[in-house]
Amino acid sequence: MKTLEELKAIRESMQSQMGLRKESGEQIRVVVGMATCGIASGARPVLNALSDAVQAKGLKNVAVTQTGCIGLCQYEPIVEVMEPGKDKVTYVKMTPEKANEVIDQHLIRGQVIKKYTITEMLG
Repeated sequence: MKTLEELKAIRESMQSQMGLRKESGEQIRVVVGMATCGIASGARPVLNALSDAVQAKGLKNVAVTQTGCIGLCQYEPIVEVMEPGKDKVTYVKMTPEKANEVIDQHLIRGQVIKKYTITEMLG
């Protein structure tokens, strides 16, 4: 069994690898559904693509995190973008390529990619 100090060191190491940052009031949160349904649908490569792109582009105001089941299993992998003062945007059937588009178009340029959102799928 590992000591508490070893576990804390592992946690800090993993958080830095995933690009997790402490959140502030101006922080943009990007949440990836990582329940069994999401993982089976390919959420892990999507999470990795988002984390890598946020780090590579130096987006210090963006925190990439993961959550359990979002409740829309048939639309996995799901990515939710939450910006302070704006409505949440839910992207569905994501891929690493689409995730990179979300970084460039939505998070950097401020333009929601409507064709990837849940409202377009249900529309």
